[in-house]
Order: sequence, then C-alpha cells, then structure tokens
Amino acid sequence: MPTKGIYIYGIVPNFYGSTHFQSLENSGVYGITYQNISAIVSDRESTQLDFLDRESLGYLLVHHQETIEELQAKGFNMIIPMRLGTIVGSTDAVIKILANGHDLIIDIFKKIEYLTEIDVAVTWADFAATLKGISNLPDIISMKDDIMKNQDTVTQGDQVKIGMLIQEKLDEKNKAIGIKILDKLSPLAISIKIHTVMNDQMVTNSAFLFKRNDQDKFEKVIEQFDEEYNGTLNFKLVGPLPCYSFYTLEVKELNSELVEKARQELGVKEKTTENEIKKAYLEKAKIFHPDNSQENGETENFNRIRNAYRTLLDYSAAARQSAKDELISLEKSKVIENLILVKIKE
Repeated sequence: MPTKGIYIYGIVPNFYGSTHFQSLENSGVYGITYQNISAIVSDRESTQLDFLDRESLGYLLVHHQETIEELQAKGFNMIIPMRLGTIVGSTDAVIKILANGHDLIIDIFKKIEYLTEIDVAVTWADFAATLKGISNLPDIISMKDDIMKNQDTVTQGDQVKIGMLIQEKLDEKNKAIGIKILDKLSPLAISIKIHTVMNDQMVTNSAFLFKRNDQDKFEKVIEQFDEEYNGTLNFKLVGPLPCYSFYTLEVKELNSELVEKARQELGVKEKTTENEIKKAYLEKAKIFHPDNSQENGETENFNRIRNAYRTLLDYSAAARQSAKDELISLEKSKVIENLILVKIKE
C-alpha cells in the first residue's frame, strides 16, 4: 500500500496577509507554519526520485515548478524553493525542518528580498550552417587537403580526426560567445551560475541573479546581442524566477550509526567542538595520506577518514541548527535529536 507523505514545494515568510494564504484554499496546497515562516506543501504518496523513470521525473519537475510559479502569481513574491522531490512523513517532520533551518531561511529572505533570477539559454539558429562555416575554416581545409595528398579516399579514422577538429573549433566559438555574454551581463548580476549545455547546438546556458529593478537593463543587453548576431543565435530568457539556481534548499537526513562510526574513526570525545573535529581529522590525515605513506591500502584508509570528517561536519552543522551551541554532543541520545540538516543545495 502506498505510503502517504507531505511534499514541500518551498518556504515563504509570514508577512503576507491572510488573503494570500486564503487564496491557497481548494488549490491542493496549504501552509504549515513555524514562527514567522511557512512551508507550502501538499499531501501525496511518498516517492523516491531514484526509482522514477524519465517521464515521471519530468512530470514531477514540471508540477514542482508550475506550483511555485502559481504561488508567485498569487502574490508570494518571496519564496525559497525546496529541492525537487522533498517528501517527509508528517507535519511534525515539516516543523522540524522549519525549526532547524529557521536562521538560514531568514538569512536567505534578507538576501533575496529585492532579487530575482533569469535563465538565459543561447542556441545556434541554424546549426547545420554553423557547422558548414566551421568546415570551411583554413585549419579544417588544410587537414582535408593533407589527407587527400597521401591517399585517394578518406578513411573512417580520417573522418574522426576531422570531426574532432570541427568539434574543437565549435567549442572554441561557443566559449568565446559565452564569455562575451557573461562580460556584458556581469555588471548587472549579483551572482552567476553556469549550467551544463544540453547539446552541441546550445552555445551557453546560464542563470543570473540580479535586482528586480534591473530587469529592463538586463533584457536590453540581450536585445543588443540579438541585433549584433543578426539572427544567427537564438536567445531564450526564462523568468523572472524564484532563485532556483542560487538558494534552493535541501534536507539531508543523517544516519546515527554512521555518525557514531565517524566519531570512533576520528577518535573524538562525545562532547566536542568543530575545531576539535577538524584537528582530529588533520592528525589522522597526516598518517594516512597517500603522499605520506607507502603502505598498500592507505588511499582507502584516507578516504574513510575523509568521509568520517564530512559526516561529523554535517552532524555538527545540524546540531548547531537545532541547539545553537558551540559544544557538540555526540552522545547517542543527542545524536538522534540532530539528524536533520537544512542547507543550500550545491
């Protein structure tokens, strides 16, 4: 039987009037409140993204983004998105997330109050013509001529070499255009994230965080680029958006057994500090680092120590969110209380 869960779309501040929250009635979503913030959620079956096929994952992504955009249309201009697929088991679990992440969430709200995101995807309008132009570059023609001087036909290996050189020239061309666009838009941007291009036809794919008041300036720069490249490039702007690329939150649920194992691995006390954890890691790292040891298997030992360190850093961050105390308790009874870490998705 499917397990019921609560899906979290994002977090909003509570300074919105009651009319905003009343507008959620009959929309399939509702708010769960903790102090001065609320999670916007819906009831749905628990789902693990790893088990979804591409079509189902795509549907979930569209639903997730459309819901957040509908919230914006209802007047929730400030919303911190949650990572796609964030589902918990109960209202108490949602409140625990809000409580642990409260200080981080309030800090993000202060940062994004006047900011918005626009994503810019640039593609070649006629990719075939672009490749043809590259094929006529002197370097490519010279390679083809050299091949034909020594043989009557172009072998498959020769075709691969030519293709690799064309790809190299295309990458150089795309990179030069991408840098030019970034240089022009950087003065307007608070921050920039470079996303992976989807295919060879895509020149660049970036997200820009900037002040809402600068949107017209931003779009004007894009219009100037469009005129400069005379229709050879397509500029697709998506936004204004919530700050997906910069301030999406994720919830990391830690494992108490792994935390205890990590504590023993580094040899730290049950009452410790982050500085003591770091010191213990550095001492162990000196012993096991592959550069300092000729023993077989030390790379595996070093990786184990490094993973233990990362586990304890995550736990110490979760403990500080929960208790706001510099002294970190690694006693088993306390560890169970501090297994939820709310952080900005990397």
